[in-house]
Amino acid sequence: MKYETIVGLEVHVQLLTNSKLFCNCSTKFGEKANTQVCPICLGMPGVLPVINEQAVRLAIKSAFALHCEILKFTRFARKNYFYPDLPKNYQISQFEEPLAINGYLNLGKKKIGIKRAHLEEDAGKLLHPEEEAYSLVDFNRCGIPLLEIVSQPELKSPQEAEDYLNVLKLILKYLEVSDCNMEEGSLRCDANLSVRPQGENNLGVKTEVKNMNSFKSVRKALSYERERQIKLLEKGGKVNQETMLWDEKKGITLPMRSKEESQDYRYFPEPDLIPLAFNEEWLKKIEQEVAELPETRKKRFIENYFLSDYDAGVLTSQKPLADYFEETVSRGGKPKLVSNWILTELLGRLNSRHLTIGQSPFTPAHLVELLKLIEEGKISGKIGKDILAKVFDSGKSPTSIIKEEKLTQISGNALLLKVVVEVIKENPKTISDYKKGKERALGFLVGMVMKKTKGRANPANVNKLLQEEIKKL
Repeated sequence: MKYETIVGLEVHVQLLTNSKLFCNCSTKFGEKANTQVCPICLGMPGVLPVINEQAVRLAIKSAFALHCEILKFTRFARKNYFYPDLPKNYQISQFEEPLAINGYLNLGKKKIGIKRAHLEEDAGKLLHPEEEAYSLVDFNRCGIPLLEIVSQPELKSPQEAEDYLNVLKLILKYLEVSDCNMEEGSLRCDANLSVRPQGENNLGVKTEVKNMNSFKSVRKALSYERERQIKLLEKGGKVNQETMLWDEKKGITLPMRSKEESQDYRYFPEPDLIPLAFNEEWLKKIEQEVAELPETRKKRFIENYFLSDYDAGVLTSQKPLADYFEETVSRGGKPKLVSNWILTELLGRLNSRHLTIGQSPFTPAHLVELLKLIEEGKISGKIGKDILAKVFDSGKSPTSIIKEEKLTQISGNALLLKVVVEVIKENPKTISDYKKGKERALGFLVGMVMKKTKGRANPANVNKLLQEEIKKL
């Protein structure tokens, strides 16, 4: 029997605010345990939460980018459950009246529905010292503002789930609403998966998979869980609705606890927070802050700059990289040439040094200057690559490096002719091969001239002079 896979994702995104959702405590990552806490985020009796307006703005901005309907009236609720890292024994979240509903995300030609997007506070973090019989708890994350984005169960494979996450992450980073750093916990994903026989309309029993620390892990965990469920059903067994833990080392899912239903959390309206009501003017201002998103920008790069689908895709895969490209073009760089240098030379050097485009010591102004020098024939492309490396190390401009190291291209034919004649005299066999019709021999001779001039000769001039001098022999 063939089975169909159904996947729905719940993505928790930490919003880029300086303070927590309901208090003034810092959201800075990596600080000493339990140093970024106060009576409010520790849930002390009698304290009153106050909503962080910036968190609301960032959440609405994200919802607009995901084509959601923003509800004009939204309120918070208490989600009740006990866990050691939840000091209040409830989480302030949203339930019946979320911030936004009914959106979608474009995944190629397919639209994946967004069921809802809502604000909630994060819990703390349990620490388990190795070879110890106890656990510790760090409450620094308590109250961190999260946007939970819940997809419709419309993803049909583990690979499609990974693709969805990559597109969503790219959108959120373009919006600058989150750094989406999974290692620091600012983007986390819970995945719900079920299988059903082909042709069946009703959904199968789902399991929720947690503890995945990368998008690749999400794909691997869902692939394993899909096969586990299919094998169980084919043996006549029954899938239980439960929460599964992904064991990265063993590559398997393990039962964690029975899956809760919404009624298990005993939701009720948060009495210490007033509902939020948004007016049209305020919402329009936020909507105008939604910049050009990667899908639209990629299309524009192809149409306006005549770039290939691949090149435009790479350049728009990071907003700072796309900005770097466009700034270089706006300064006079030719789009295709700029694209080639960024993709083949600049990114390779940045990656080898573990730098981002924002940390690049080689600026758009440097690149325009360098390309102009090559175009004017003052330096060769090979020397240009060497200069790029020197700019990285020194921070000096390409022009100053050329002057200091006397790297200008040899333009006078008299000096170049002298080198050409030397190479011809030193390589009689190669000259003989060329005369016999071996075209590659000429390329070798050009290379020898370039070597003697340390790359400062113009290859086209060298080629022309070599042919002229060989004809005289």
